[in-house]
Parts: sequence; structure tokens; C-alpha cells
Amino acid sequence: MKKVPAPNARPPAPDAPDARDVREKWHVDAGTSDVATLTIPADAFRARRFEIDCRLVVAHKTAGARHGMRVEVDGALEWARRADTENPGHTDSIDYHFRREIPLGRPMKIVVKTEARGAQRVRLVIEAEEN
Repeated sequence: MKKVPAPNARPPAPDAPDARDVREKWHVDAGTSDVATLTIPADAFRARRFEIDCRLVVAHKTAGARHGMRVEVDGALEWARRADTENPGHTDSIDYHFRREIPLGRPMKIVVKTEARGAQRVRLVIEAEEN
């Protein structure tokens, strides 16, 4: 069966990039918030694979400081960690990197929840880049 364009369809502009050549990038910077959410919308035409980075940066404030990060993907726990906050007078961080394929027609929701005791949240970021 041959694909026939709709009667009012226009051909793409000569300099328009092919959708297959454009890699998606998604980013949310929640600043000092304790929760960040990044939702990558569904694509009706293709499955996609993403490299995802989650990062919490904290500043050490008092002795015994601790911080933690929990990463959930589509409501399921992906990863969690708690650690003593090091580097008094400077910042410390927790980073988590993972890959995920998003099937055709499905969105993906990433939620990062944090905790800080004796430390101050400086920045909470989620980045996703298609590969």
C-alpha cells in the first residue's frame, strides 16, 4: 500500500531539519525546592532513549549535617541515597545518572525528592538528553 499525502498537505521547507535528526533535551531547575518533577511528553511516532542526570547540591551548615535524594520514574523507586554532608564552608552534592527508553506513545515522569538536615539546599536539577 502506498502512502498518499492529504490533499492540503505541504512538503516540508527545504531547510527544515528531519525530525529523526533532532535530539530532544529536557531540563528542570528547581532551585532550592525539595522536590523537582520533569515530565517528558509522549511521542506518537517513535520510541526514544534518554540519558538522565539528577543532581542535588547542598551547603554544609552545622555539625552532623546529612542530605539525601530519592529518584522515582513513573511512580516507581529508581534509586535512593543518604549521605553525611562534607566540605564545611563549601558545597556537597549527590548525583545519579541512568538511561531509560520511552516506548512509542508513552510519557515519562521523573520525580526527585530530597532531604537536608543541618545542610541548606542550593540547587536541584533534572536533565534528560536523547541519545
